[in-house]
Formats: sequence, C-alpha cells, structure tokens
Amino acid sequence: MTLAEVAAVTGGRLHRARGDERVTAVEFDTRAIGPGGLFLALPGERVDGHDFAAAAVAAGAGGVLAGRAVDAPSVIAPPVSERATGTYLSSTDPDGHGAAVLAALGRLAGHAVAALPDCAVVGVTGSSGKTSTKDLLAAVLTPLGETVAPPGSFNNELGLPWTALRAGEATRHLVLEFSARGPGHIAALAAAVPPRIGVVLNVGSAHLGEFGSTAAIAAAKGELVEALDHDGIAVLNADDPAVAAMGIRTDARVVLTGAHPNAHVRAEHVRLDGGRARFTLVAPAGTAEVALRLVGGHHVGNALAAAAVALELGGTPAGVAAALSAAEPASRWRMELTERPDGVTVVNDAYNANPESMRAALSALASLGEGRRTWAVLGRIGELGDGSAAAHARVARDAVDLGVDEIVAVGAPEYGAGRDVADVDGALGLLRAELRPGDAVLVKASRAAGLERLAAALVEGAR
Repeated sequence: MTLAEVAAVTGGRLHRARGDERVTAVEFDTRAIGPGGLFLALPGERVDGHDFAAAAVAAGAGGVLAGRAVDAPSVIAPPVSERATGTYLSSTDPDGHGAAVLAALGRLAGHAVAALPDCAVVGVTGSSGKTSTKDLLAAVLTPLGETVAPPGSFNNELGLPWTALRAGEATRHLVLEFSARGPGHIAALAAAVPPRIGVVLNVGSAHLGEFGSTAAIAAAKGELVEALDHDGIAVLNADDPAVAAMGIRTDARVVLTGAHPNAHVRAEHVRLDGGRARFTLVAPAGTAEVALRLVGGHHVGNALAAAAVALELGGTPAGVAAALSAAEPASRWRMELTERPDGVTVVNDAYNANPESMRAALSALASLGEGRRTWAVLGRIGELGDGSAAAHARVARDAVDLGVDEIVAVGAPEYGAGRDVADVDGALGLLRAELRPGDAVLVKASRAAGLERLAAALVEGAR
C-alpha cells in the first residue's frame, strides 16, 4: 500500500509525506525493519518508538504509523476517545498516542484480511493452551495450504493485527490467538479481524484477579463465538461445561470436541506413553490413530480442537492424524523437554502459569517420570487476586497427590510445601547439588518469575 492508502484506511493524516511512499510490512522494532517497512511508533516502559521514527526510515522503512508528529514520512493516527482495549498499559501511554496507533493498526489489519476472500481466519482462545493449540493448528493446516500463525504468544491488540498483516494472496489459513485481560478485549480484536472459525478451549482461573470470577472469564472468552457470522463455525470443548454452554451464544454452527460421547470430534482409548498421549481420533468422516510428540495428556484436548478445524477445512482423519503425530513443540518454554547427557530430563514450562496449567504440567511430570525421581520447581502464579494463597496451596497438594518426590518453591512460600528457596540462584544451587542421573525436573511459574533462566542454566550447565 501507499502511505496515502494507509491514511485513508486508518482515518489518519499524512505528515511530511508525499503519499506515494510504498509499504509492504509492519514492524514495531527498528531492528526488524527492512525496505518497505511501516514502522509502528509505540511508547513503552523505557523508550518511546516515536523517538526512533527517523532511524526506522534511515534503516529502510517506507514510513511510520504514529500517534503524534515525528521527523519522518508518516501517517498520524486519529486520537481515540477511550483507551484502546487490550493489554497495552496506559501507564506507558499517558497521552494516548500508543492507543491511537493500535486502533489504526487494527483497522489496517481488518482491511488487509478482508481483501483475502480465499483465506479462512481461525481464532483460538481459552484460559490455557492457546499457544500450544495455535501451533497444532499450524501443523495440521499447513499441509492443506499456506498457513500464517503467530510466533509465540502474539495475542493482544499489537500481536494479533501484526500477525494478520503477514497474510497474503497465497494464504489459505490465518490462525490468530485471542487473549483478554478484561471484558470487551476479545470482542474488540474480533471486530478488527473477524474470524470465520472460533475455537474455545477452556475456562479456568487465569487472570481471576482481574476478572473477579470464573463467570466473568467465561463471558469474556465467549465473545469470540459471539463474533462469528451465521455461516461460521464454533469449535467448543464439550468436556468443559462453561465452554459447551457457549453454543447458545452464537448463530454459527457448533462442533463439539472432547472425550464426551456427544462430541463430534473425540478421543477414544487415550493412554500415556512416556508422558506423551496416544489416542484414536474419531470423527464423522472416520477414525485414525494419533501418537503425539508433545509431553502431557492435556494436549489431547488441544489436538482435538486443531483436528476439528482441519477437518472442516478439507482435511481427512488420516491426514490430520499424521500431522498431529508429526508435530513438534514450536513455541519456547512450553513443556520444552531436554534430555541432558547425564540422564536428567528437564521440562521447561516457564513461559506462564495458572492453576489449571500447573495441574496439567504436574500430571505430565508424574507420567513422564514414572519409575524415576521427580522434581517440581515452582514459582509464583500471578493475577489470582484474593484466592492466591488457596490456589498455591492447592497446586502443592496436587503435586503431593500425584506422587511428585521433591517440591522446590522459588520465591513463593505460598505453596507451603517442599523446600523454599529465595530466588533462581538458590534453586540452581540446590538442584546442582542434589540432582541424580535419571531424575525428571519440571520448571514452571508465571512469566514474571523468570524461571526460564533456571531451566536454561540446568540445561546449559550439563553440556
């Protein structure tokens, strides 16, 4: 597009630009800018992207999408009357410049995707498992046609439109991950880039401190299916009553997944082999055997959701099962398994955590570590509100009930079990002193705990 076209789509105005400057991709990091890039000037906690506008153009950018005047060819986004919804922190954006840029970015993404009639937009949300399911969706859809999916957890009002703008004329499937930290967030994202297929995995207690109740979380997650047109498809987890109930909130056709006998796409004969699930995929079109390479029985539900989408978009049971069975972990720090030379297995699941994902990871550890000594190295779970202490105590009880041998709480005395250490260095010292060949170690916490550093040190230190 030209900057003049960007201005027309976003409602912005040209500044220091002729209007014929061409842009072919959007970037928010000057280090990623290439020829024809449209640089997104966003204020952050440490620096303001507006101050780097000239540097972005010097690096090859065709222009800048900004919230205020900058020293570069640019489109100045119109101000927003209210703060843009999503995870963008208003404390880093006191003048609303970032909110204006993000709102304009959403309009730009929606315009670009609307020009791709042959591209099926698939949205996925849930309290846990979104990123893993997004990766499985990419694995099962790629054999059916060019597929664009976000790297990592690009799931907010910056990452989602950034991902959507990666789709082109050859793209047949656009997979988008929808997150929410409050009511209306998913609705706003879906209004910007409307999905044709909406997948809801589960309703748990992630961000309970911000939503206030699981009912409020369910209401927010259901915004995805409410955004579907009558010719859309809602893929809902039949094993989660709060999700299954969302069928009445949409005019779209509902496809149920799970172990429930009413599920249209379900798993039968589920068993775990070395922590990895095997099951029979059962669908109206037939059956096929699946042997997942991902660690943890909780991935069965994620795989069924991905299978249901692929079957709707032209896949066969045999082809979908083959793609699921070949899928490797694609996003970092999510049940990332490393076998050390000394026989110790390290499972790095330190990207994020909530009580449900904690229980799933602990269950995977118990299965993976059967016949071995198991360690659960756990950091604090964030955003739980008044129920934080009880939730941490429950996770510790789950670990004990599952037969985990050693619990190490890192800067999180709330667990009230096992051994407490103050920080990553304390945990690393304890583990280096006591790990034996054959042990299995799970490292998991909310992102703010930074336990990925511990997992990396455990792996690197043994090479």
